[in-house]
Amino acid sequence: MTESRDAREASEEGPRDEAGAHGRDGGAASSPGGLPAAHPTAPQEGDTGPAPGGSYARRTVRPPVTDRQVRAVRLGPRSVAALVLVSAIGVAAFGWPLLAGSASGLAHSKDAPWLFAALLPMLLAVVVATISDAGLDAKAIAMLGVLAAAGAALRPLGAGTAGIEPMFFLMVLSGRVLGPGFGFVLGAVSMFASALLTGGVGPWMPFQMLAMGWVAMGAGLLPGPDRLRGARETALLAVYGAVASLLYGTVMNLQGWPYIGALATGVSFVPGDPLPENLARFVAYCLATSLGWDLPRAAVTVVATLTLGPAVLKALRRATRRAAFDAPVAFRDG
Repeated sequence: MTESRDAREASEEGPRDEAGAHGRDGGAASSPGGLPAAHPTAPQEGDTGPAPGGSYARRTVRPPVTDRQVRAVRLGPRSVAALVLVSAIGVAAFGWPLLAGSASGLAHSKDAPWLFAALLPMLLAVVVATISDAGLDAKAIAMLGVLAAAGAALRPLGAGTAGIEPMFFLMVLSGRVLGPGFGFVLGAVSMFASALLTGGVGPWMPFQMLAMGWVAMGAGLLPGPDRLRGARETALLAVYGAVASLLYGTVMNLQGWPYIGALATGVSFVPGDPLPENLARFVAYCLATSLGWDLPRAAVTVVATLTLGPAVLKALRRATRRAAFDAPVAFRDG
């Protein structure tokens, strides 16, 4: 009795072990009809659910779409060198009177044409460098023209009344989306075009071009261009716009303040005095004369950025994606 029961169990376990070994070796277990049997598998990522028969249907899982910032201009070594050179010339043009001796009485009304003549080749050098680095193509130039025209059209809306200048928020947002190199060229070109439109051509124009280029370039250098989105990005741009608006007015004050001799002694520039004393007078001059224009400019920039910023940022990013600035250009023989 015992031997017959053991023999019967051994005969039943033989086929089971063979089938299990066959499955472990990677083969497909056969059904009675000779076709591969459908074995249910454990659900995995991407499964849509059990199909009839117990198996799981697979679907293709696409990788997540990244919101990587698309730059209209990719700065190369020559582009960076040109931007540094232009900025160094601007810093020297704005700040050298504070370090000049008492014998220097040259006004910016005399040196501004020379600075203007030196500034335009520097801007052209930026453009040529970016083109040679495969950064500024026809699509980027077209976008530059559109945004510069929009900025030039926004400037007359405020007409400088109490510091209301709505073009600042557009320069900040454009620099943020399109990058520091594009932002610098856009700020300078927009200020040049607006000066031609409003009749504001004068010795101050090259300084305005430099300062606005710095404003837009600084927006392109803000942190988190690829990961910061939504309300946090808008708040960051609003804070930067307020600070940049105040600094713009301060820098433009430095352009003309050392040569205004008709002011009271307490706030006027004194050639040859120590730098801390002249800086203290300069701060008093800014508080007394331009703060009433700088604060409204900052307020308008903040309000416009918080209200219109999300929509403008979305439109600019959609335009840059459609333009495909970072896509390689291939020519086909035809």
